[in-house]
Amino acid sequence: RRRLKPLRTVVAWRGRAEWDQVMVGLYCGDSRLQQDALDRVTAWKSRYGQKMPLAVDCTAELIRCKVLDSSGRLMSQELILSYGLALVRFVNLITERKQKMASIPLRQLAREVDIPVWVVDLRHELTHGKLPRLALCRKGCDVVLDWLRKTYWSRQLGNNLCEEREDEEEEEEQEDTNAELGNDAW
Repeated sequence: RRRLKPLRTVVAWRGRAEWDQVMVGLYCGDSRLQQDALDRVTAWKSRYGQKMPLAVDCTAELIRCKVLDSSGRLMSQELILSYGLALVRFVNLITERKQKMASIPLRQLAREVDIPVWVVDLRHELTHGKLPRLALCRKGCDVVLDWLRKTYWSRQLGNNLCEEREDEEEEEEQEDTNAELGNDAW
């Protein structure tokens, strides 16, 4: 009998080392390293196109806002719009798949995936109401980036950038839902 070779998933990154380097670069807090990581994500996107995992795309857009913010090149209103677009896009993309199955209120979907409801309210204000203060947009960005780090990035390839878990049940649940790098089910 012939042995079957394991199936390989084609991804945009060269390997685990490049993935880890980008992940650390995005979350390091150093604008230069973050920009390098963003450039690498842009290269991935040019290779991978629409197959790019949503979490990678959303993380890059939010980090891009933080890099622009720290550069001092944009005025407050421009930063609000930049953060706003990234936050609206995040909430919409995160809830889009479940919305296709049934019409579920965004606040309920947010609770289901453990996103603070106030982030959905912020998205609503950005979309339909008066633009919020820059400080609130920055806070929303930080909360969403932390959610992405815990929910997506730290679960890839067994990485753990999160603080120690509050209890072991959460750890078991995390192991059960661990996804492959190229998995677009997220």
